[in-house]
Amino acid sequence: MSGLFLDRAAKPIQKLVAYDPGHDLPRLRERFGDIIVELGSNENGWGTSPMAVEAVTRAVRDSFRYPDPLGLGLRAKLAERHDCSEEEIVLGNGSHELLMQLAQVFAEPGDEVIYSRYGFAVYPIATRAVGATGVAVDPFPRDHGMPLGTNLANIPAAINERTKIIFVANPNNPTGTHFRIEDLRAMMRAVPGHIPVVVDEAYTEFADAPGLESAITLRAEFPNLVVSRTFSKAYGLAGLRVGYLVAHRDVCELINRLRESFNVNTLGLVAAEAALDDVEFLARVRAGVLTQRARIAEAASALGWFVFPSQTNFLLIDFGRKAQTFEDALFERAVIVRPMVGYGLANCLRMTVGNPEETDRLITALQEVRDAA
Repeated sequence: MSGLFLDRAAKPIQKLVAYDPGHDLPRLRERFGDIIVELGSNENGWGTSPMAVEAVTRAVRDSFRYPDPLGLGLRAKLAERHDCSEEEIVLGNGSHELLMQLAQVFAEPGDEVIYSRYGFAVYPIATRAVGATGVAVDPFPRDHGMPLGTNLANIPAAINERTKIIFVANPNNPTGTHFRIEDLRAMMRAVPGHIPVVVDEAYTEFADAPGLESAITLRAEFPNLVVSRTFSKAYGLAGLRVGYLVAHRDVCELINRLRESFNVNTLGLVAAEAALDDVEFLARVRAGVLTQRARIAEAASALGWFVFPSQTNFLLIDFGRKAQTFEDALFERAVIVRPMVGYGLANCLRMTVGNPEETDRLITALQEVRDAA
């Protein structure tokens, strides 16, 4: 890149590569129309909570007013749910914003930020944006029960006097793998208490593995633990951009110094509050994802491909060779998935677990692609 102002930008920004959201879906919707199957962004194939839709419909007429800058109603409901104080909750324009802000608060040039290799792309972006150095620790090997999953035991050895923050995800994006709460406790005991450890739980509502519990249960034991969540996935509010974190009030106070005054809009606030109350919708989504996830995994495995074990609403599939050909063939059938070249996983594609109709289309397309290979 070159331009009039590039050399005027801050040094970390000059070297930064923007987050890649995947395909230009608005244009693809125009191209393919109703036949498109969007399985690249891990959205909710069951739509949005009816209670959230109703709340937004009522609130939209007041959109000429600024939203509550503190999000008091939503924070109060979240605090009750997580058995903490409202001062231990910060709302974000999606959890992406909060992850970026955590790096801004705690790291600067010369510092190091630790995260797992094959972890969420935002962790290295947040690190580079502040001029810090990323330290990607090795995951489990491919022949492990959690192939390429976060190996928490490798993190303490990477810590030094320059380490300022640690990011891990449970379950992990893009591998779908997870770690047990006891393994997290063991790691936390080896991490100095002044280093914040961020556990990104964007996909926790889809988990059903034994021993996989929310890190929120450990916060009383480890004040340096920060847990981020989102309403974009299981709650079906990706378009309204609402996330939050639970952390020690000192961490929250620091983030609030940086947070924009109206970072969560009125419709997002009321929709998130309503979605928390719609337990029937959440249960239906969770049950549907677990059923369709098993269907896709079984079908892909039967076609001879390696399917990573997943506790999320997506599956990572290894095709054994460069996956571009498979992605192109799916694209021709209006099935949009996510390439993994940017993660260093060129043989893999990530596929959202959609509703039954979307799963039917995906499995049929995979079978056609395999037969034509």
